Amino acid sequence: MSPHSRRHLLALFGTGLMGAFSLGPLQAQPLDKVTVAGWSQPISEITNLLAEPDKGFFRAKGIDLGYVPGTGGGSAIQNMLSGQADIAFTDPAALYLALDKGEKLVAIYNIYPQNVFNVVAPKTKGIRTAADLKGKRIGVYSLSSGTRQNLQVLLHQVGLTEKDVTVEVTGLLNFAPLIQGQVDATAATDTGLLVAKMKGLPEVDVIEVKDHLNLPSDIFVVTEGTYEAKKPLLKRFLAAYRDSAAWMIASPEEAAKLAVTRAINGRDEALNLEIIKLRNISTVSPTTQAKGLGHFDPELLQKGADTFHRLGLIGKPIDISQVVKTDLIP
Repeated sequence: MSPHSRRHLLALFGTGLMGAFSLGPLQAQPLDKVTVAGWSQPISEITNLLAEPDKGFFRAKGIDLGYVPGTGGGSAIQNMLSGQADIAFTDPAALYLALDKGEKLVAIYNIYPQNVFNVVAPKTKGIRTAADLKGKRIGVYSLSSGTRQNLQVLLHQVGLTEKDVTVEVTGLLNFAPLIQGQVDATAATDTGLLVAKMKGLPEVDVIEVKDHLNLPSDIFVVTEGTYEAKKPLLKRFLAAYRDSAAWMIASPEEAAKLAVTRAINGRDEALNLEIIKLRNISTVSPTTQAKGLGHFDPELLQKGADTFHRLGLIGKPIDISQVVKTDLIP
């Protein structure tokens, strides 16, 4: 047989094998279930997770993605610790508080490196700086939410504590009590403020927490046990999450369209797009631009932990180098 004929036969044989693999009954590998405990309901700002049935970023990495809703970062960690989820989508403050209680936790991915928390007050209240919050009633999502913990950080920066204000739990619809005058100010996020403005919130003053301490808004946290036992699976999860975040940054319009059917608050496509754009901005930082999505600024997290300790929010110092692990980041 001439070399040419042999090559031709091998090519045909290869094509035949490919056909057998691609057209024969697919022996699909069973997917590994990974459940995320979120801080929120399935809302439009996490469309990159909610779009899994449409986009399949996690399926492509052999993962069957689950989502357990929460009422703040603290509840996300609780839901993970109670076994309802493998990974907590939580905030640094909730992580510090859980570590302080003796939980063995590891931060594995920096979801939103930018601090998106703020305190919002109607112009008529004259609350323009953190010091102006003294003696005021301030709304928070819940007592275990990042809104409350970031409010505490803000107060402490100007020598105040929660004893100097009245904290009111207003739930996620925290701008209604503000508009109705039940609270003087409300602790919120950039997206919460955007939605309120589009729904007719009167003129407001906004105090940005990042101007005082630019802690990441959200991070992925797992137990030490999960980190040690499931590294290859967590690596696949983070690669899939990174792909989903990169997709939302590259295709905000497509994400806004998918959010209409996937997010509980997603009926308005134009509003979805504005929310998604804000979330995309908070996903990147000088560090992620240099090293890739998901990378940490450990010194910032250490500064946050030191601040929480100095202010008495946690009882013992935390060494962040023992808590942040970057070996699983894609």
